[in-house]
Amino acid sequence: MSWQPTQEPEIEPAPGAVETVIVPRARDLGDGFVVGRVLPFARRRMLGPFIFFDAMGPTSFAAGRGLDVRPHPHIGLATLTYLFDGEILHRDSLGNVQPIRPGEVNWMTAGSGIAHSERTDAALRQKPSRLHGIQSWVALPRRFEETAPSFAHHARASLPVIEGEGKSVRLIAGSFGAKRAPVETFSPMLYADAALGPGARLALPAKHEERGAYIVEGSVTIAGEGHAPGRLLVFRPKAEIVITAPRGARLMLLGGAPLDGPRHIWWNFVSGSEERIEAAKADWKEGRFPSVVGDGEIVRLPE
Repeated sequence: MSWQPTQEPEIEPAPGAVETVIVPRARDLGDGFVVGRVLPFARRRMLGPFIFFDAMGPTSFAAGRGLDVRPHPHIGLATLTYLFDGEILHRDSLGNVQPIRPGEVNWMTAGSGIAHSERTDAALRQKPSRLHGIQSWVALPRRFEETAPSFAHHARASLPVIEGEGKSVRLIAGSFGAKRAPVETFSPMLYADAALGPGARLALPAKHEERGAYIVEGSVTIAGEGHAPGRLLVFRPKAEIVITAPRGARLMLLGGAPLDGPRHIWWNFVSGSEERIEAAKADWKEGRFPSVVGDGEIVRLPE
């Protein structure tokens, strides 16, 4: 997904174990495709290694329409796409062509530089379709910022699931309890899709220094305080977190270890060095990034 600055998200007061509640700002990317931008924002740039978090949809496309994120570049990060509904066709400059469907993971390591596009496949545009999911960027530790670009797809069946007592937690990346996802990450992190039935409770271990939960559907209660859907709850470090869903809910659990210093973000570039971002801007403007195989229509560098 291509990033453009938006108005800062609203921040609601947060008592007790919840340090901050972030209300995302809606942004229409075209054809009625609305995203809720949560990260980054001025007062909370990152959560663990997560530097970008967009809630996509839910959006209904009429026949003949769909998602069209044209080829654009990245450096210094890994993109992580996860869907609840619909399908996206990924193409990149390494030659990968991979559809992603609900419950699967596309993990693209940009490292020293990659370009990719994300579109609704032509066959799917023949009839109405829906799209609902999360697009996130994971910043890389400094020693890995210039690693070789790569891409990995993980099928739904390969992701560990923790079930019982009215809840189901699918681990997308990193670790949760004794479980670890097969996605190869560059720093300790947590990313999971948690479905809670009515009255179910979920304890969130304090293993990861920074933790949060984005409420996709339903409402939750934490330490007697209710929280509505469409909020990112940022938890206090080491606080005991028990999430209760009185009528059922779906959450994205995220976080991890803080990175080794601040990161600069400009457009689709993330780096610990402003000079490296300037070089990436020049490389894209002058056509020195590799092209996306099979997709020649590019996003121009913002002026």
